[in-house]
Amino acid sequence: MTPFHVQKLSPDATLPTKGNATDAGIDIYTNETHTLQPGERHMFTTGIACAFPDGYVGLLWDRSGLGSKGIHRFAGVIDSGYRGEWKVVLCNLTSEPFEIKSGDKIIQCIVQKFEQSEISEVTNLEESERGDKGFGSSGR
Repeated sequence: MTPFHVQKLSPDATLPTKGNATDAGIDIYTNETHTLQPGERHMFTTGIACAFPDGYVGLLWDRSGLGSKGIHRFAGVIDSGYRGEWKVVLCNLTSEPFEIKSGDKIIQCIVQKFEQSEISEVTNLEESERGDKGFGSSGR
């Protein structure tokens, strides 16, 4: 099991939780109340900082309950070396105001192992079957 260490930066912060022991997603809570107006983006505070081992990344994903209501997250990569407060940018894609309250679950985090990459400039890329076909090239 990968360690996921959490530090409360604010006394009103809620520690992350898991709904079930076998769930991939770790629920992350906000410690502020804000009403998202239609089309508005807002950066919510969480009052926590976290650490996990090198070679892992925290990927932030929409919670299905909020996503089904038209609330979507922007950004979502937390590197293992980051020790600052976690903040989450949410956007209201609906035509109605949506209130987020302090203590609400606003995002889920999946801690995932990844391979380190070495960046190397080349003159030409090797050919592939797909080539440069993108955006709708496979049908619908």
